[in-house]
Amino acid sequence: MIKTDILIIGAGPTGLFAVFEAGLLKLKCHLIDALPQPGGQCSELYPKKPIYDIPAYPEILAGDLTDKLMEQCKQFEPGFTLGERADTIEKQDDGTFIVTTNKGTKHHAPVVAIAGGLGSFEPRKPLIDNLADYEDKGVEYMIKEPELYRGKKVVIAGGGDSALDWSIFLSDVAEEVTLIHRRNEFRGHLDSVEKVQELKSAGKINLITPAEVIGIEGDGKVEAVTIKQDAKTYKKECDHFVPLFGLSPKLGPIADWGLEIEKNAIKVNNALDYQTNIPGIYAIGDVNTYPGKLKLILCGFHEATLMCQSAYQIINPGKRYVLKYTTVAGVDGFDGTRKEAPKAVVKKIE
Repeated sequence: MIKTDILIIGAGPTGLFAVFEAGLLKLKCHLIDALPQPGGQCSELYPKKPIYDIPAYPEILAGDLTDKLMEQCKQFEPGFTLGERADTIEKQDDGTFIVTTNKGTKHHAPVVAIAGGLGSFEPRKPLIDNLADYEDKGVEYMIKEPELYRGKKVVIAGGGDSALDWSIFLSDVAEEVTLIHRRNEFRGHLDSVEKVQELKSAGKINLITPAEVIGIEGDGKVEAVTIKQDAKTYKKECDHFVPLFGLSPKLGPIADWGLEIEKNAIKVNNALDYQTNIPGIYAIGDVNTYPGKLKLILCGFHEATLMCQSAYQIINPGKRYVLKYTTVAGVDGFDGTRKEAPKAVVKKIE
């Protein structure tokens, strides 16, 4: 049995920042994530994609953001159960919770914070008969490592931002990039559409619309795709086929925990502390919903901060504490030393 103060389900940016905020209150955290590494979507779906709305970072790669958050919270020594999915939750007579994973690992905590982002993801796949035969053999549903495509012939299918952005990025990496979309119009940002058109004119991207990929060929790996355009079909040689039709988010077993759900998200009390309809269970980040909700990482950071303040009162009922700015108290170092900081105003909280 793994025991902790706050059990965080989801090791994405919001969950990792919650570790830091809890640490400032001397609360220990343990995180569960179905992925084999921390970072959530930032690590699994787009580690090399830039993010532009993180305070103090005009631009930061999603993978680098994960590294920074891990560095920030490591001094509070969080525990991790990775590669396992939180399956069941049982409320004990004393109000605490036991969460068991799909592999039988049990976790005991007085507070549970669900920070699972949009849940687990399944790629939307094109209707191609032998598609599964080439998965991980030239067919990829997301791009994690762009260097895999260096010097290769890549066919990308899709009409959204992901298809446009990766076509633009890989135009400087791959030997040949072909973007195929069922319509002449794209759903992505106008500047991305214009950039693709510019690269097409420069001969750096093959743009084929309206068209779709209807078949794959190859001896043990992708060697060509069959394209249908204007009622005609033809083959195009390639090393990789990347259909980027989006991902379908699912809450998974959490949806059966008795929480109030609205449109695949968990309803919370945003007027107070982002607690769910079950006292002691919180939902923070993209997994929650409330009036005016914005699905932004920086909003998840704010929600994590208030959640930790509320969790402190559950874990230490009736106990007074002093909220100090980090510029006053510093942060306890990983080695037990304290980093001193200039004096400032201290606000007392009852």
